[in-house]
Amino acid sequence: MGASRPFGVGDRIFFNGKFADVVAIELIYTKMLTLDNVLVSIPNQELLKSEVDNYGGKKTIRRHVTITAGFEYNDKDVERTLLEAIDKVDGILKNPKPYVWITKFQNYAVEYTLYGFIDEVRRLPEIEAELHSKVLETCKEHKIDISTPLILRQL
Repeated sequence: MGASRPFGVGDRIFFNGKFADVVAIELIYTKMLTLDNVLVSIPNQELLKSEVDNYGGKKTIRRHVTITAGFEYNDKDVERTLLEAIDKVDGILKNPKPYVWITKFQNYAVEYTLYGFIDEVRRLPEIEAELHSKVLETCKEHKIDISTPLILRQL
């Protein structure tokens, strides 16, 4: 892979829809350990042709969760609920502060995106799972329905 390696041994990368930790970079293959603790060897030529996100060298990264809520909900109430949820997640940084944006208007709902920052990349899947759980739990507590509305067609 030469001198222009996009990652090194010990880095956590996102490749082919999965996270893996780079354990060895050899002449023909790069060996990685998946989060399921499976050792995989990927040909370096395949890695050179693919998009690889390297989380190993970054100190702080932004993550997000997107929900939809009906137009009947007050946007400030939804925003407060989402910020309350993210505040319950261990591993989300207080600075930079989490925030919420309205990111899309759909036919029957408003799309909200909750953003937060983490600096423990090795815990990324765990933190994201907890974030999703807390958003669901907190929306239920505040009686905010985040199920995606079904569009019924007449035949």
